[in-house]
Amino acid sequence: MPNISINGQEVELDEEGFIINPEEWSEDLAGVMAVAAGISELSEDHWKIIYYLRDYYNRYQIAPMIRRLCKDTGCNLKHIYDLFPTGPAKGACKLAGLPKPAGCV
Repeated sequence: MPNISINGQEVELDEEGFIINPEEWSEDLAGVMAVAAGISELSEDHWKIIYYLRDYYNRYQIAPMIRRLCKDTGCNLKHIYDLFPTGPAKGACKLAGLPKPAGCV
């Protein structure tokens, strides 16, 4: 499994780049992962979605359904794809430090 070194800490990722231990997530890690995903800078809307996903996951131990994500953040699906080109699961959840969502191919 690959690792990312960030601020002197080794963070373990799975073979698809999802963090193994969500407690090791940091904003710095999200920034490094964003650049690797082709996102040059994380905007306020990026962070709104990232923190929504983290909060939801911490409460329910699962990623929210896309409909819930759109409704609760006020971002439509097109905007989420504009922000995270690989989509809400492979893009947004990965940067938020969540494990790979069930049903994500």
